[in-house]
Amino acid sequence: MRAKAGRSRPDPRRDDVDRVALLTHALAEARPDYSARRVFAVGQLLWLYLLITLGLAALAFAPMATATVFVGFLTLFYLAGFLFKTYLFITSPALKDDTPLCGDAPLPIYTVLVPLYREAAALPDLLAGLARLDYPKDRLDVKLILEADDRETAAALDAIEIGPAIEIIRVPPCRPRTKPKALIYGLSFARGDFVVVYDAEDQPEPDQLRRALARFAALGPDIACLQARLNFYNARETWLCRLFAIDYCLWFDYLLPGLERLGAPLPLGGTSNHFRKSALLAAGGWDPFNVTEDADLGIRLAREGYGVGTLNSTTYEEAPPYFSAWLAQRTRWMKGYLQTWLVHNRNRRRLHDEVGRAGLCVLDLLLFGSVLAGLANPILWGLFIGWLYSGEGVLSGLTGPWLLLVSLLGLVGGNAMLLFLSLIAPLRRGWLHLVPYALTAPIYWLIISLAAWRGLFGLLVRPFHWSKTAHGLSRFEARAAPSRPKDPAR
Repeated sequence: MRAKAGRSRPDPRRDDVDRVALLTHALAEARPDYSARRVFAVGQLLWLYLLITLGLAALAFAPMATATVFVGFLTLFYLAGFLFKTYLFITSPALKDDTPLCGDAPLPIYTVLVPLYREAAALPDLLAGLARLDYPKDRLDVKLILEADDRETAAALDAIEIGPAIEIIRVPPCRPRTKPKALIYGLSFARGDFVVVYDAEDQPEPDQLRRALARFAALGPDIACLQARLNFYNARETWLCRLFAIDYCLWFDYLLPGLERLGAPLPLGGTSNHFRKSALLAAGGWDPFNVTEDADLGIRLAREGYGVGTLNSTTYEEAPPYFSAWLAQRTRWMKGYLQTWLVHNRNRRRLHDEVGRAGLCVLDLLLFGSVLAGLANPILWGLFIGWLYSGEGVLSGLTGPWLLLVSLLGLVGGNAMLLFLSLIAPLRRGWLHLVPYALTAPIYWLIISLAAWRGLFGLLVRPFHWSKTAHGLSRFEARAAPSRPKDPAR
């Protein structure tokens, strides 16, 4: 392939295949305790076997007492997650950053990694967004990372004029076929001291790289990564897009800044992560076997003693406008959250020593809690509906009237709390048009439950399978990204 005006590495040779294989397994070989290549540790399998065995035995000999304990545990965990999110929401700082932007000289080389797979339709908007970056072109090092067999994207790139700062890298075939594997291979060619990851459909604000450098300088050398805010340029397109945008408003505008203020680890988003390359390499880079490599890396950086902060700059993405694309993406997230929780809970005592109670809350209440809430919602909501129809009949006899009442109050109260946060979350961006749709969030949470159950099943049968999110489905123009949000606190 000979892309115009850019640089392209030739098709992979045998030594390239060996190189990608070595990089793919480097973390698993050097730090097996940090790698998801092994799904369950031996101790975790023993605990799981013990819990299932005792649970089945208890259910056989004392079904009512077992149901009481089960429902009580779900309720307490459910409420703890809601309360933690509410605390982060309340303590979240305003969207403001008074750090002056970096000037023109001397700026370091900044590497931009963009993994691509079957993204021919997204290329024009991607390249236009990269061209709008306010950064000296001779200091940019853009790597478009393609799978070796992705002829469609390669042909599309060959027909497009690309800038001299852009290099095309072909990833040799190697299992697993995941985004983090492509990133770890692309990182080996990075020339910059700073690295950022963008996805194919991303439209970052033009000053994002300068803003990141200024923030790195202000926070000091212990900060290894900055997470920019994410949201969608097609947030008005469908009901799913609107609810997804509300989800992102809550997560990136409130919860992650709240975690930063708390000094807790940040589960990174899948794009717009800005790294000091030295710290990224020291922490082992991305885990090719983890399908939420971003969340995993955020936790691992904290365990290695590095800080992770947020960046008041938004990258606008394409929200999946249709159910099938949304479900594939959310299923992968749920599976990856379980992978990340399992990996970092192989030694609970050491984990506590490295990340503290706040870090345990992130793993247990935000990552594992998101999956557990999705798994539990149909069960608890089914109890609620059954109680409405049967009153103090069968259900109160099964669990006991007081526990049933507490569980139902917790279910209704917890969901009401999260619904209230969803109503407020879009206001920080001034997106008033999303507020009425927040009232339909319980329906959205139900389909998240479907993704949670599919994610659990996927972890057991296809743990490393990457369910790719289809892009280029939106009828909205990527270039029509909303302007920078204006926080009322400014």
